[in-house]
Amino acid sequence: MSSSAPSPTPPAIVLAFAGSDPTGGAGIQADLLTLSSMGCYALSVITAITVQDTAGVEDILAIDSDWVADQARALLEDMPVAAFKVGMVGSVENIAAIAEVVADYPDIPLILDPVLASGRGDELASEDMIAALTELLLPQTTIITPNSQEARRLARAQSLEDDESEEDDPALAECATRLLRMGCEYVLITGTHENTPQVINTLYGDGGVIRADEWERLPGSYHGSGCTLASAIAATLANGLDIPEAVREAQEYTWQTLAAGFRPGMGQSIPDRFFWARELDEGRRD
Repeated sequence: MSSSAPSPTPPAIVLAFAGSDPTGGAGIQADLLTLSSMGCYALSVITAITVQDTAGVEDILAIDSDWVADQARALLEDMPVAAFKVGMVGSVENIAAIAEVVADYPDIPLILDPVLASGRGDELASEDMIAALTELLLPQTTIITPNSQEARRLARAQSLEDDESEEDDPALAECATRLLRMGCEYVLITGTHENTPQVINTLYGDGGVIRADEWERLPGSYHGSGCTLASAIAATLANGLDIPEAVREAQEYTWQTLAAGFRPGMGQSIPDRFFWARELDEGRRD
């Protein structure tokens, strides 16, 4: 008499909204690789198509906002989602569409990576898009993950909206305070762009600093490090960790992908999201 094997526990499902990066270094491709590497099942909603290489972005075609909403609705009506990750959105209309969709799922954590510019400095978000982001998405965000440049740009936009004097270079703690006032629960500001010997990433909540983690500053620059970190946080939250532990584990994973990164083209290096699989293969060969 045969007995059937027990059904395996299904992986946590994460839905990522992002633009397509044909290099695979950033965008939805980075999200899918990261989420899969960290044991999640990744769903994708494409917000834009880009023309780019590892050096920079040449052009962007935003997907029609109705298509963005329809992609998400079809998936959400079919499968249970444990976390949302939002990256490059493509247009004001897409921000509004995403905000309307996620508003129907207030108990699902939302991780927002505010993609405002490429590593080369190519503009990826207009001031109107930043305004829509802060007004429509930020109040629904569990954790936002700006680098220091993005944090300052978002904070300056908020000060102008509040008729406050614009500061050229607000302190990062003040940036976090302003972002928290906009409605998000947590702010993780990464320090890659700061002039410090080590990279310092700081997690803020309503009570101030929750944790600050220091990481060895690696040489060179990387295409998709922010996408990797935000997706890694989405994965750790989907897998049941609380915010401080999820942020720490996601940073550890991201640093390892950068340390194992490679430079396939003439531009930036690419994080190796499956560094651990290659380590296993090398161990077997040894």
